[in-house]
Amino acid sequence: MAPRVHSLLLLVLWTLTAPARPGPEEEGDGGWQRRGAALAAVAEEEHCTVERRADLSYAEFVQHYAFSRPVILQGLTDNSVSTGSSPGHLSPVWGRALKYCLHTQPPEVPGLCSRKRLLASFGDNVIRLSTANTYSYQKVDLLFQEYVEQLHPQDPTSLGNDTLYFFGDNNFTEWASLFQHYIPPPFGLLGTTPAYSFGIAGTGSGVPFHWHGPGFSEVIYGRKRWFLYPPEKTPEFHPNKTTLAWLQDTYPALTPSARPLECTIQAGEVLYFPDRWWHATLNLETSVFISTFLS
Repeated sequence: MAPRVHSLLLLVLWTLTAPARPGPEEEGDGGWQRRGAALAAVAEEEHCTVERRADLSYAEFVQHYAFSRPVILQGLTDNSVSTGSSPGHLSPVWGRALKYCLHTQPPEVPGLCSRKRLLASFGDNVIRLSTANTYSYQKVDLLFQEYVEQLHPQDPTSLGNDTLYFFGDNNFTEWASLFQHYIPPPFGLLGTTPAYSFGIAGTGSGVPFHWHGPGFSEVIYGRKRWFLYPPEKTPEFHPNKTTLAWLQDTYPALTPSARPLECTIQAGEVLYFPDRWWHATLNLETSVFISTFLS
């Protein structure tokens, strides 16, 4: 066989048998930011007022943050692992957690938390959605695929009771294949047990002010803006108005001393919030996140 023909046949065989590379829609954002979709007018804060810490030791965490104020964790021991999708670098502990969703599969396979892979793995699962108000009394069951396909930017005029949100009512057994690979933040509190919760939410969605026990929240894809008040400082808000409506209607009139601590958590970052701290969230784009509650 002529060398040129032989080379051509090899090229054809390689093309037919080589694993497919992820398309552009699966790279970087996991396919969650839909091309050509209209985005809500939601921006990051002018100044982040939550401290970011790298290489934080457990002793420092307990002494300075665990019982007193929130903190954003970016690294613990070294900066040897770069995620390529978040500011700075992450230590191996945090890097493995994010790499589970971004890079644990071979490079030709989208990460397990990409839109494509989650739909393939869980599309037929029935999930329980909560209404995005402070108390989340109403629950609605829906196929996961239907929920994902109808994600759209939040209407600022919609009330919390009319806004459905996937978070907090996960069945651990159904999502076990996701959670079993997740490496949670390594800091715990004496007498608590970690419990995971997986969530996906569209641009402009979020949960208005509420409080509960301490925990961590990690963004896998997207960006999530947080607003936090200490337990003794009850925020001014309506429990059935969305965080987006609060940001547009109430936030601008707050005096500097009445404003919350706030910051936008990027993909690969982890926010810790102490016990009974008031907090509200706002997804600046379609976001995938995992929280670890210490209860």
